[in-house]
Parts: sequence; structure tokens; C-alpha cells
Amino acid sequence: MSTAVVGVLLVGLLALTESSGSDGSNPSAHSPECRPTKLLVPRCGAWFGAYVRHNKPDLEQKVLAYEQRIGRTLDIVYAYHDMSLGSQEGQLLTDQEQRVGKDRMLLLSWESKWWNGTPAQQPSWKRIAEGALDRGVIDVQARRIKAYGKPLFLSFDLEMDTRTPANGTPAEYVAAYRHIHERFRELGVTNAVWTWIITGYTGHSELFTQLYPGDAYVDWIGYNQYNYYRCHKARWQSFEQTQTASHDWIREHLSKDKPLMLSEFGTADDPSEPEAQAQWYAQVPRVMKELDGVRAALQWNYRDSGPGCDLSLARDASWKSLRKAVSDPYFHQVRP
Repeated sequence: MSTAVVGVLLVGLLALTESSGSDGSNPSAHSPECRPTKLLVPRCGAWFGAYVRHNKPDLEQKVLAYEQRIGRTLDIVYAYHDMSLGSQEGQLLTDQEQRVGKDRMLLLSWESKWWNGTPAQQPSWKRIAEGALDRGVIDVQARRIKAYGKPLFLSFDLEMDTRTPANGTPAEYVAAYRHIHERFRELGVTNAVWTWIITGYTGHSELFTQLYPGDAYVDWIGYNQYNYYRCHKARWQSFEQTQTASHDWIREHLSKDKPLMLSEFGTADDPSEPEAQAQWYAQVPRVMKELDGVRAALQWNYRDSGPGCDLSLARDASWKSLRKAVSDPYFHQVRP
């Protein structure tokens, strides 16, 4: 076969690859119809992100090390902040986060806490809703996000279903959430993508409906479900088993069309079955494609509270499995 003919065939093959997904039926992520929406929804696949354990000053270093092991750039990087004054913990969009955010999207989880504060300094949902934190906390961070300019995911008090009644009533949470949302709107902040994150534990289903701020205040719905195994006295569950019940409940009872996010997912290791964790992650691409409207998945590479609750990638085989899973074209969308 002549070199010219080979060249023509290669060009044709590349064109086919650009215009189809991994199964040859979906358009390329680079096609105009696949560009993400203003609310950061990828139209032709899903984002992949992670929570990478870090201290505030070494975020970039830890993210780069994680990316080297999975062989790709993260779409979304997850970071936590409290509502303290005068510290990096309470400052949304640290210098490190802004550097990481140049080539990635950020999910900032904003907690109604003052982690090293006194009991009297702890923000409550009631005080937030009444406007007590507007000038010193909420308005300051709203202006920082506005100045950042680039769209980012913002969550207020994720897993709030575990915080009531200690933090207040569901009605007080909803009032606090809506108040923050309105303050941002009044200050002209248009680049926050409001992400409401619950545990997804279906035993809390009655609480979920009480805690939902309403469609006008929520852009994405996230839930955090794990294969805990040994941790919390849980039995081993596949990736599909951990995600399906929560997904189906949300679709039936909260929203039929909001984009969904697996805002934290992961699995414990099973020392008696060294390949189990790797096999668990191998399921991720197939199951993600079957979950209606799930447009992002963030791997939790750390531990959870409680004995035996290490959910991080435990061995080289697990890293290799995740690396292969997130190389699937479904997870390779063009970031904004």
C-alpha cells in the first residue's frame, strides 16, 4: 500500500475518532454540541475530579502528584473552607486554589464552622439567615468569587442532613442557604454554580425533602456514597450498589433533570482480597454511563471518620485501575 493511501486512511481514522465517542456513536468532546453549559454541565460525558488530601499551602503540589499517578489532569479539584475570619481556612480562593483553578475547575465546600474558634464564634444557620455574617464574612467571600471571574462550583454545608438538629432545623438551613444565595445575587456574583450536596443515605430521605432549598437556588445536586466495608460495620458493595439507590431516589423525589454529581465516591480496601479495590474502580466508566444525568464524579482519596475508615487508594493495582477507568473518553470533556 502506498504512503499516500496510508496517509488518507489515517486522516479518515482520525476524523472518525474526532466525531465519535469510545463506542463510535457519540460526538467528540471537541464538537460544538458537546461544549459545557454556563452551569458547567458537560453535554457529552462527565467530569472527573478528586479530593486530594492537602494542607492549604501544598495544594498545587499534591494535585500534581495525584495527576501524575492517574495520568491526566483533573477536571475538578475539591477544597474545604470554614467561615472564620483572618485565616486561609476562611478565605475562599486562596492563591494556591487560584493557581490550580487556571487549568481546572474548583468545587469549594463552604462550612458554617469556625474550626479553631470558640463555641461563641460558631456560625449558626439562624444567625446566617438573619444577616449577622453578611458584612464580615459572606460579602467578603462573594466579592472574592466575583473578582475571580471564572465559574466554580460552590457548596454550602454539604451533608447537612447529618447536622440537624445540632446545627438547627431544616427550615433554618434552607433560610441560611437562600440568604447566602441572595447576597451573592445582590452583589452581582454570577460565576458561582450552586451545588447542593447530601449524604445520599436513603434513610434520611424525609430530611432531604425538608432541606432542599428549591430549584431556583440549586444548579447541581451532589451526593456522597462509599463502599465503606468494615468501616461503619458495612458490608462490601460494588460501585454500582453504592450509587444506584441514591440516584434513583433523587430522580424520583427531588429532581428529574438537575445535573447530578457524585461529589465524593470511593471504596475501602480489603486486605484479604488484594484485587478487590482495583476491581471496584474498574466498574466506574460503565456505571457512570448508566446513571441518568450524573455529569461529574469526584474520587475521595482520604479517610472517613471512624476506625478502619481509610478510603484512599491502597496499592499500585488500585491506582492502575483508576488510571484506566478515567482514561475512558467519557471522562475527557473540554473544560471551560
